[in-house]
Amino acid sequence: MDVRLPKLGENTEGGAVVSILVKEGERITNGQTILELESEKAVAPIPSTADGIVAELKVKEGDRLSVGQVILTLQANGDTAAASTPAPPAASTKKPAPEPSSSPSKPATASPAGATATDEPVPAQAEPDERTPEPAASPEIRRIARELGLELRRIRGSERGGRIVMTDLRTYIQQLHRLASAPKPAAPAGSAATPAPAPAPRVESIDFAKWGPVVRKPMSALRRTISRRMVENWNAIPHVTQFDAADITDLMALRKKFAPEYERRGARLTLTSFALKAVVSVLKKHPVFNSSIDDATQEVVTKEYYHIGLAVDTEQGLIVPVLRDVERKSLWELSKEIGELADKARDRKVSAEDLKGGTFTISNQGGIGGAHFTPIVNKPEVAILGLGKGALQPVVRENRVEPRLLLPIALSYDHRLIDGGAAARFTVDLMAALAAFQESDLVLS
Repeated sequence: MDVRLPKLGENTEGGAVVSILVKEGERITNGQTILELESEKAVAPIPSTADGIVAELKVKEGDRLSVGQVILTLQANGDTAAASTPAPPAASTKKPAPEPSSSPSKPATASPAGATATDEPVPAQAEPDERTPEPAASPEIRRIARELGLELRRIRGSERGGRIVMTDLRTYIQQLHRLASAPKPAAPAGSAATPAPAPAPRVESIDFAKWGPVVRKPMSALRRTISRRMVENWNAIPHVTQFDAADITDLMALRKKFAPEYERRGARLTLTSFALKAVVSVLKKHPVFNSSIDDATQEVVTKEYYHIGLAVDTEQGLIVPVLRDVERKSLWELSKEIGELADKARDRKVSAEDLKGGTFTISNQGGIGGAHFTPIVNKPEVAILGLGKGALQPVVRENRVEPRLLLPIALSYDHRLIDGGAAARFTVDLMAALAAFQESDLVLS
């Protein structure tokens, strides 16, 4: 029998194989982890759905899998020798690809990768049968198809099992372009012409080696996800960033006083702990910053819960796990959870659920260095707070110049929903909240 990739969760269509934990000829049991899959910055174990002996592995590390794609074939009997011979593919899972037909009743399909396209336009497209299962394709291919309005059932995949890759999309679009360019009979009077779909932009690889030595290595699955998300967020949201500097001299004195006691209780008291409490108090005063825009209905959704994302710098890239119900937790509880969540992120142990549901994000670069920067809003949120490294600076207070510890803050926001005046009021209240902590806020019971 075939073991397939199960449904991973809402809006998750697949991922990249990080590691394969079984080998051909090995006996496995129902529920045993057979591979680890990276999707949307999280690494999840994928269990087997049956007992048996691994007859054939259908994937390798680095492959991108879609929900429903075959991972491996199991030999049901206990004969290990029989399992060493790869099982032939089931007739029900692979069908011969239909030949292109001149009949308008059959949908045109893309040519396999490497095939030479003919000069003849493809025939008119029939509506695909909804009962036909969607062909295998990576989440990136599915996203591009959705954005271009393409029906994957119309496209012939050139990879094993009919899997659709970028070459197939490009070939199919070229066919549509030839169809649109072909001479057409004159349209009846009063009828509107249907515009041809725009061809996909051609991506060309640059030969950097002609100017000197280079090293090429593939982008990791996490880096590809980060890259895609950053482009989507930047293109979808008109960003504006509000800058200021908060006086945290007294706050850091409190931290220094109480940090040893917190560490004895198993928590590390950091500036991020204070920032979480301060941000939630300000979000309650300015609920528009704890909102989202529902683009489908053109409604503003204001959340009455406070789940704050924390940007964590890892060796693999930026991961933003979410700390939930911040408004209900003490400084000690927040400090403890920050450490646990950061460790999970760095060890790639966060689940897909740990990365969802945030209402606002904090990115604290103070531990690394630097001052102001412009963080990118994490869609569908509408704002993100960036914190730099505090530095001693001369400040005039009561007609005297004093050295004060100033914290660079940068608030990026979605200008579709938030105006500059609201952002200025938010930062003013945030600076006041950071300066308002008292010893009673830190005392442990």
